[in-house]
Amino acid sequence: MDIVPAKPRPSSAQSLLIALPFAWLIVFFLVPLLIVLKISFSESTIALPPYAPLFHLASGWRGLEDFFAGLSFENYRRLGSDPLYVLSYVKSLEIAAFSTLLLLLIGYPIAHGIARTPLRLRAVLVMLVVLPLWTSLLVRVYAWMNILQPDGLLDRLLLALHIVREPQAWLGTDTAIYIGIAYSYLPLMVLPLYAGLAKLDHSLIEAAADLGCPRWKAFWLITLPLSSPGVLAGVLLCFIPIVGEFVIPDLLGDSRVPMIGQTIWMEFFGNKDWPAAAAVAVVLVCLLIIPIVFLAHHAMRAADRS
Repeated sequence: MDIVPAKPRPSSAQSLLIALPFAWLIVFFLVPLLIVLKISFSESTIALPPYAPLFHLASGWRGLEDFFAGLSFENYRRLGSDPLYVLSYVKSLEIAAFSTLLLLLIGYPIAHGIARTPLRLRAVLVMLVVLPLWTSLLVRVYAWMNILQPDGLLDRLLLALHIVREPQAWLGTDTAIYIGIAYSYLPLMVLPLYAGLAKLDHSLIEAAADLGCPRWKAFWLITLPLSSPGVLAGVLLCFIPIVGEFVIPDLLGDSRVPMIGQTIWMEFFGNKDWPAAAAVAVVLVCLLIIPIVFLAHHAMRAADRS
């Protein structure tokens, strides 16, 4: 009978290092999320804070019972009945999906090209990709406002090249939103793609070429499947924040059908309806948990296969 040796217990220092990230997540993610969840079941009032019911520790058990009795699902029922919220969710998902696809089509060739360059040039090219992130997002979006405005730099360039005959209305359109998002989020797509492509074994591609496999087929059967973890990471890194994007659509887009980030801002600061805004935010978090769980499941399956 084989005796299985007992696993050594982690030291106090190791336990502390493990506990610190969980404590950080609990304090700065779980607790604020629970507060927002609680506000979403409240009712809007003209007070400070602008919602009720409130729970006071001095009221004891009776106050806790009254607090739970005052909670309501009315804000969530309103989300399904008001077309504004439904259209905001649909537009956010539509813009996020198309923008992520656009970023993937632009970012993959860039990352593939960087991964195929000599080692001495890769660091410079990666730095050039990351360089726009060193500038404030707000400054970059305002720069695009100047570029896309009527008689702006883009209009003058297109007129000089005789591509258009008169100035175009770029600002206040979905096209402007896609341009701003593609420019702002491109590094977040390129970096995970490059990290996956840089680790590829190029001898597999050379072996496929020696066996008569065309380049496009070798890319489709070898390069693309092996780089799928980087593709998935880049897609989620872009899709998740784009769904809740506020600055780019607010400054470059059309306000007739706002994205969900603009709707949350309007409810919080315009209408002072914190419970409705909290309910919108909770539903948004629930929608975004789905791709996160999918990524975790895919990562676990990849780890089991390896």
